Amino acid sequence: MSAGEGESDPRRRILYGRSRGKALRAGHARLVAENLPRLEFEPGASDLRTLFPFAPREFWLEVGFGAGEHLIDQAKANPDVGLIGCEPFLNGVAVALAGIEREQLTNVRLRRGDAQALIEAAPDGFFSRIFILYPDPWPKRRHNRRRIISEQMVEALARIVKPGGEVRFATDIDDYAGWTLARFLPSPMFRWIATGAADWRTHWPQWRPTRYEEKAHKAGRASVYLTFVRL
Repeated sequence: MSAGEGESDPRRRILYGRSRGKALRAGHARLVAENLPRLEFEPGASDLRTLFPFAPREFWLEVGFGAGEHLIDQAKANPDVGLIGCEPFLNGVAVALAGIEREQLTNVRLRRGDAQALIEAAPDGFFSRIFILYPDPWPKRRHNRRRIISEQMVEALARIVKPGGEVRFATDIDDYAGWTLARFLPSPMFRWIATGAADWRTHWPQWRPTRYEEKAHKAGRASVYLTFVRL
């Protein structure tokens, strides 16, 4: 499917869905007011290499980190890696800020908003790993074009992932798994590394189930874990 047939062009992405929910509790409101400005940055105006108080050995990106459970666990397990998380939902950002403060993490930076501006501004081959975990599946056919995974997004990710780097994608929606494979497999820039069903049914090392994944499994929906390596 071409962009003209319904796939979204990442250069003109519209951010669908909510950007905030219930009113923030006082503690979360304080974190957003005091801590978010210190951790947030403006893509294109900031040198991503200087965001952290140390020189990370690698840079990882999580697109749509939800409440930040996975992002925070990865930061704790990999203190020498610089992690950048993008999330448009303010309430999720507030919960992530609480986790960052609780764990006293110095290797996380956040952007409240769509990841597209960051993807456009990132240098070529900048990220060693990108996580896209349980993105909104937009299950109705007329809404499929809103999905973050498109042919154009695969091209954009190919530019910013270094050779040998990975894009990790997880979903509990079979149709979205097939949709994602249909857009990555034709790309000459990525290789799906699965050799058998166990590879895409088994989560990655250091995996922390997100709240959404736990909810999906309770509802009887299994997860699919896809890893694409940049050639």
